[in-house]
Amino acid sequence: MMGTVWAVVPAAGRGTRFGGETPKQYLVAGDRVLLAHTLEALLSHPVVAGVMVVVAEGDTDWPGWQSLADKPILTCTGGATRAASVLAGLQALPDSVRADDFVLVHDAARPNLAAADLGRLLEVGRNDPVGAILAAPVRDTLKRAGDDGGIDATEPRARLWRALTPQLFRRHQLARALQEAAAAGIEVTDDAMAMERQGLRPLLVEGSEDNFKVTTPADLSRFEFELSRRG
Repeated sequence: MMGTVWAVVPAAGRGTRFGGETPKQYLVAGDRVLLAHTLEALLSHPVVAGVMVVVAEGDTDWPGWQSLADKPILTCTGGATRAASVLAGLQALPDSVRADDFVLVHDAARPNLAAADLGRLLEVGRNDPVGAILAAPVRDTLKRAGDDGGIDATEPRARLWRALTPQLFRRHQLARALQEAAAAGIEVTDDAMAMERQGLRPLLVEGSEDNFKVTTPADLSRFEFELSRRG
């Protein structure tokens, strides 16, 4: 039987503010900051043993949590990019997390993760040699724009998916993939992209459209509505 996994949550981005000086993950929704909802969604799953939160240097908003749901919350300092912060988090994990153990990586400002989606990702991903990501099929019509702002073409959407998080990979494989992408001067936009550069093919696990990232005030209002529905 497979054991537990740890999660890495990069929360060190400096371009993460709207409508003020508070980083998105520390905005309040339902009497708690977004990051608290995110960590609760992860740690409520019995397979998740703990979380490494990667914070910015000098982060004065970090509440100093050390545990949640009787599971440890550790912190480390991140880098200038999301990829650098994920790598820092992987390297700071406890020694009990072995090189070939699977690790979840989840966005700090993606608080509406469904337990069923997380469970499905863990079940499918840990039975694959590479791992898996939550994703959603593209359902909108896609247009390619020209330099003048006009439409150049309509792009086929068949087989196109939107990458979500969490993403699930083995600790050492992901760390190596991120290191090699950085050495090549390539800024990867998600962890799966780094793995793809290694010639690896992570699985796509369909997740809910409600697993959105809070990037605008409208997203925050949407999450507050989701919380009200739960209540």
